[in-house]
Amino acid sequence: MKEKKVYVCTECDYQSPKWVGCCPSCKSWNTMVEETYQPKAVPKNTRTAIISDFSEPVLFTEMEMPKYIRSYTGISELDRVLGGGIVDGSVILLAGEPGIGKSTLLMQICSKIDARVLYVSGEESKGQLKLRGERLGIEGTNTYFMTETNVDNVLTQADKISPDIMIIDSIQTMFDPNCTSIPGSINQVKECAIKLIASAKSKGISVILVGHVNKEGTIAGPKVLEHMVDAVLYFEGERHQSYRIIRAIKNRFGSTNEIGVFEMSDMGLIEVPNPSEMLLSGRPVGVSGSCAVCVMEGSRPLIAEIQALVTPTAFPAPRRTSNGIDYNRLCLLLAVLEKRLGLRFSQNDIYLNVVGGLSLDEPSVDLAVALALISSIKEIPIPENVLAMGEIGLAGECRSISDIQKRINESYRLGFDTIALPYKSADSKLKVPEGVSLISIDSIYDALKLFKENK
Repeated sequence: MKEKKVYVCTECDYQSPKWVGCCPSCKSWNTMVEETYQPKAVPKNTRTAIISDFSEPVLFTEMEMPKYIRSYTGISELDRVLGGGIVDGSVILLAGEPGIGKSTLLMQICSKIDARVLYVSGEESKGQLKLRGERLGIEGTNTYFMTETNVDNVLTQADKISPDIMIIDSIQTMFDPNCTSIPGSINQVKECAIKLIASAKSKGISVILVGHVNKEGTIAGPKVLEHMVDAVLYFEGERHQSYRIIRAIKNRFGSTNEIGVFEMSDMGLIEVPNPSEMLLSGRPVGVSGSCAVCVMEGSRPLIAEIQALVTPTAFPAPRRTSNGIDYNRLCLLLAVLEKRLGLRFSQNDIYLNVVGGLSLDEPSVDLAVALALISSIKEIPIPENVLAMGEIGLAGECRSISDIQKRINESYRLGFDTIALPYKSADSKLKVPEGVSLISIDSIYDALKLFKENK
């Protein structure tokens, strides 16, 4: 059959017979790339991405509950994010910036997991893999390494070895010889993923795919790739900082709110079982604009420090910078404080930061952000033993939040004996540890008494 040329959007996989500057589907600019493919008849024995246990409709009451078996990776922080380990036959997509530590984490999994592993690298030679393994102190007695980019050859070797877990580093380097597109293109990534997923579902092999990210920070390749896999993990953190955070944004077999914290060292990634102490280390004492907050990351309470800096502006339009807190949420809180309390934030530059590189999207951080802003503009420090949590509404009211008991226990464990929380959340059923005082906040006006007590 005759080859055809189409233009495919790298963001949404939209196809067009001619080049356009703006994608008609997702409205992204300069994302159309040329792809060449040759339509072929699908043979009868072609692998399919959908593996069905039955061919006829079955009543829901007659369906059997599957028995999922998990394999522990030996890294408790990763097992927490996955929901207790790797489910047999599942497909996991691990994405992150270059140099963030994806290959290092996978190499450590090969050393600690009690299973047969096939590690396929399309980016490094066997010598490079050996050097990294020696540096990390990996024995790998039950791990097979392979340098290959042809997905058919990979599946052939997987049939011979019969691994329990197969690692593909990375999916963008794999290519299908039946597809005429270049490796890394949308069609190649999709076709290779379909074959790997089909092998995982039909043979019960757990597959971990490493994914590249583009300049916008999203996973490179078609968006459908994230829909095809069972779990999508993001490896976050700055390459110039030692701490790394792994977060699940999709997980069919567990929670999507859990996080795992690691520290990068010369010997690889080291687990941080108590990230709250890590985030509070080096906290200044007696300095305005700092307030502690307790947030929930899945089932884990996490205490973070929010810092605010309010300074007179030298520009016609004051600057607003937010790191770790949604910018629009910051603007909303500034409007509430200026309207309800009469504070002139419109005449100042405002810089907001969450220490440690965390991104907090939970509404319970509103009260701590508001207190940090008030503390900075008034130059009144918040006592170091005070922790605040609660959602602020447009009328200045403080709304209730969930998991209050877990937050109180974690705050007490780290030495916070004064906890400001919403009025409706402070009920008689709470088990307050001895020596801890709860301050009920009904509105933003009640929060001002924290500063009066400190004067």
